[in-house]
Amino acid sequence: MSVKQNNLKTWFKSGTPWIWMNAGAVSIAVIMTLGLMMVIAVRGLGHFWPADIVEADYQIPGQEARVMAGEITQIEEVPRARLAASGLPVEAEGGEFMTRELFKVGNRDVYGADFTWVVGEWLSNLRTPENLTALERREWGNFYGYLVNVKEAGVLVAEGDASWPALQERIERVEQLHTQLVRLEKKDIGRINAGLERIRLQTRKLELQGKLDDVAQAELDAERAQWDAEYKVLETELIALNQAFNRDSVTLKTVDGREVTISMGKVVRAFQPNAMGLGEKLGFYFAKLWEFVSDDPREANTEGGIFPAIFGTVMMTLIMAVIVTPFGVVAAIYLREYAKQGPLTRVIRIAVNNLAGVPAIVYGVFGLGFFVYVLGGSLDRMFFPEAAPAPTFGTPGLLWASLTLAILTLPVVIVATEEGLARIPRAVREGSLALGATKVETLWRVVLPMASPAMMTGLILAVARAAGEVAPLMLVGVVKLAPSLPVDGNYPYLHLDQKIMHLGFHIYDVGFQSPNVEAARPLVYATALLLVLVIVVLNMAAVYIRNHLREKYKALDH
Repeated sequence: MSVKQNNLKTWFKSGTPWIWMNAGAVSIAVIMTLGLMMVIAVRGLGHFWPADIVEADYQIPGQEARVMAGEITQIEEVPRARLAASGLPVEAEGGEFMTRELFKVGNRDVYGADFTWVVGEWLSNLRTPENLTALERREWGNFYGYLVNVKEAGVLVAEGDASWPALQERIERVEQLHTQLVRLEKKDIGRINAGLERIRLQTRKLELQGKLDDVAQAELDAERAQWDAEYKVLETELIALNQAFNRDSVTLKTVDGREVTISMGKVVRAFQPNAMGLGEKLGFYFAKLWEFVSDDPREANTEGGIFPAIFGTVMMTLIMAVIVTPFGVVAAIYLREYAKQGPLTRVIRIAVNNLAGVPAIVYGVFGLGFFVYVLGGSLDRMFFPEAAPAPTFGTPGLLWASLTLAILTLPVVIVATEEGLARIPRAVREGSLALGATKVETLWRVVLPMASPAMMTGLILAVARAAGEVAPLMLVGVVKLAPSLPVDGNYPYLHLDQKIMHLGFHIYDVGFQSPNVEAARPLVYATALLLVLVIVVLNMAAVYIRNHLREKYKALDH
């Protein structure tokens, strides 16, 4: 017995149990993370699959039967007493639970809501007609019904079975016209609006300086007249495109017999999921996925894509990285290489470490108070007085959001860089100095290259922290819907004063501020998955650079 106890004590003293415990903890953490990602992926990516449209007879006891159609999005078991308490005519006899199904019936302009709960036991005669059509619209969500006819400028061009190819042909035409309209409004007319705004600001600036004489006024008027003439040409083209865009219409009949005419300009796509094969559904699925990552949002961010949010997240993170890296590295170099190691330096290090524990919202309040109001307001008074009272930099925007996140992640970069500098042997520095190099040359050519992997580690941690932050961004530059991207073809091309969209805030907005909760729920999962993927891509790029630098300067360690 004593031999076994001794062996057990020896085994514990060897540290082997702790190795296995750590390995088990890491394994459990990895499994839980992968499981969470799988749940998010299934619930998010499954939203884009073209589900069958079910038509069924629904009869509430004591009421007349009615026909309804839609997608079954959720099925759950609820207590019979709960349904009875809600006012439904549920019989007291029967099982403890009853089935409740969430139907996406669409036709919001007809029924008033996209989704409705029905009792599964009251549904009968479920069927999936192949000719049941779904229209995805730019407004009012999906429309489900049977295709009646297609009209061109009010004139009937196809009806019955011939309506389907005519509808698809006109949808392709409308999509091309929509692309032209977007390009005309955002690019061409946006360029003219930017030019007219510059003239207005220049006029106001000359007025404030007392330099607006007849010659300057004539030059400004001539330039304004040129912009106006160009706009009139584009306006004529815009009117013609809008007329062509709304020329055609389609008529559908709901399952309860009501006919509704819909302008083709409001239709994004039409499909009949019940008639699709596996190949057609896969093609539709990947087309929807591409739309999700490349298109602009619609319907209060519950439809369309999230490309502006992706662009805003990546742009803000990159600007933050460009700002925080040099400041963090310079601060770490001073604290480690130049500052006298005394009580003051220790206090500074403690303060830096404590900054990492400050809640993120505090940084948002600081950014709003100092960056936006103080610094931005000062910039407006000094450089943009002609824009007053409208703020230029004295309002939340991309620059202030990036600066706020840079301050938030600065302690991480400083600590990581300091650890990298402390790891470099003193003999390396002394050897460089003995060979005749100055301290600056030693620092620049020997120390910093060896410490560059640690700098990249700090940058990786900073990117991972900043890309997912939401609370401070709500105060310093992120909005629900940005009218345009911060990068365009108008001078100065990168508009640091513009507000942006962000994937983290998009998740919050869609999940908790959406007027259509059921429609928004799957998009929350899809956006969360995309946010994780964006952070992974940014981190993998930084990890690749770090590993490359580590291999490049590995020889200096020996």
